Amino acid sequence: MSRETPERIERDSLGEVRLPADALYGPQTQRAVDNFPVSGRTMPVSFIAALCRIKAACARANHETGGLDAERAQMIEAVAGELITRLSGGDLDEAFGEIFPLDVYQTGSGTSSNMNVNEVIARLAGEQADVHPNDHVNMSQSSNDVVPSAIRVMAVSRVEADLLPALAHLETVLLDRARELADVVKTGRTHLMDATPIRFDQVLEGYVEQLRAARGAVEQARDRNLALPLGGTAVGTGLNAPAGFAEEAVAALNESMDRQAPFSRLSSLAAGLSAQDDSLALSASLRGLAAFLHKLANDLRWMNSGPLAGLGEITLPALQPGSSIMPGKVNPVIPESTAMVAVQVQGLDHAIALAAQSGNFELNVMLPLIAANLDEMIELSANTSRLLADKAIAGFVVNRERIERDLAANPILVTALNPVIGYEAGAAIAKRAYAEGRAVIDVAREMTDLDEDRLAELLDPRRLTGEG
Repeated sequence: MSRETPERIERDSLGEVRLPADALYGPQTQRAVDNFPVSGRTMPVSFIAALCRIKAACARANHETGGLDAERAQMIEAVAGELITRLSGGDLDEAFGEIFPLDVYQTGSGTSSNMNVNEVIARLAGEQADVHPNDHVNMSQSSNDVVPSAIRVMAVSRVEADLLPALAHLETVLLDRARELADVVKTGRTHLMDATPIRFDQVLEGYVEQLRAARGAVEQARDRNLALPLGGTAVGTGLNAPAGFAEEAVAALNESMDRQAPFSRLSSLAAGLSAQDDSLALSASLRGLAAFLHKLANDLRWMNSGPLAGLGEITLPALQPGSSIMPGKVNPVIPESTAMVAVQVQGLDHAIALAAQSGNFELNVMLPLIAANLDEMIELSANTSRLLADKAIAGFVVNRERIERDLAANPILVTALNPVIGYEAGAAIAKRAYAEGRAVIDVAREMTDLDEDRLAELLDPRRLTGEG
C-alpha cells in the first residue's frame, strides 16, 4: 500500500494490521498479501467458488447440528450464494484480484485462501449480523479439511461442466468426418514409412477409441474425487466438529448443486488430509488425455505437411498467414497450439506428482499448487479439444488425387501377394517397382504368372483395408 492509499487498522491474534480502508477482506488476508508477493497469479476462480459452496453448506450444517443460530447461518449462506453467482457469471472479473488477491504460492495448507473467503463472507454478512470469520464462518472446520474438499469440488465441477462436454464434442466431430470419408483409402504408415493401405474412417475411428479410453480414465478419476474429507478438521479426527456435521454439510452441498452423482463423506478423513492421491489420479488421467491430443495433433500436422514437398494428404483450414517473410505460407497453427497444451499439461501433472509426495504426517502442504494446476489442466484440455475439433478436424479437406496417386505407386501393396507368391518373390517385385518408379501391378504382371483379373483383385486397395 502506498502512503496515499486510505487505510484502516484491524487486529488478529498477532496484533495490528494495516490494510486498505475499502478491502472486503481482513487482517489475515492482508498478512498473506504482504508475505507472498511471489507470482502475481491468484487462486483460480473455480477454487474460490468451491470454497464458497463449502462455507454455505457448513453454515447450514452448523445450524442443523445446533452450533450456529439461524440469523448468522442464513446470512453466511446468503452471502456465499451471492458470491458463487457472481463468480460463476463473471461479475467479479475486474474486482476478483482485489477481493481474493492471494498468490498461489502461499502457505501450503491453503489457510490463507480459506481465511480470505472467511473474512470476505464475514464482512459482507456483518453488515446485517455480527459474524466472525473464525468463530462463525469457519465453525466446525479447519483449512486442513476445507481446502482438500474444495479442490475435489472444484475439480469435479470443472470436469463435468467444461471438459467432458468438450471431449464429447470432439468425438462427434471425429465420427462425422469418419462417416464422410469412409470411401477414401490412403497409404498407411509405420516408422513414418509407407505401409499397407488404410481407410480414412479407420484412422479417425482409431482416434475415437483412444479418446473414449482417455475420457473413461477422466471419469473414473472424477468419481474418486466425489468423496470429501469434510469434517476431519485439523488432522482427520473431527475435533470441534459435532456429531452429524459432516453428513449434514455434504447433504447441503449436494442439494445446493443439485447433483445426480452426489458427493459423499470420505471413509478415512485423515487420508483425505495427509494424502492427495485422488487429485493425483485425476491429474494422471489428464496427462493421458494430453498424450492422445498430442498424437492426434501431430498426425494432422504430418498429413497436412507440404503442400508440395510433404505428404499433402489433407489441407487444414487456412487461419492466418504463416510467415513474416514468406508470402503465401500457411502453417498448422491449431495442431501446434494443441501440442503445446499437451506438453504444458504433462508438465503440470509432473508438478502435481511431486506435490502429492508432500503429505508429511497428517497434512499435505502443497494444496494451493495442486488446486491451481488441476484447474489449469482442465481448462487447457477442454479449450484445446474444442479448438481442435472446430478449427482443424471439422474443416480439413482431403486431397484425393494426391492420395490415390501415392497409393497406386506404393510398393508395399505387394504385401497382398505374399500368401500367393511368397515373401521373397514379393520383395523382388517391390524392389523393382520402387527402382523403376512403376506401379506394383505392372511389375507383378511381368514377374508372376497371375492374370490381370487376379492381380487386380489381390491388389485392390480397399480390399487390403479389410473390406472385401
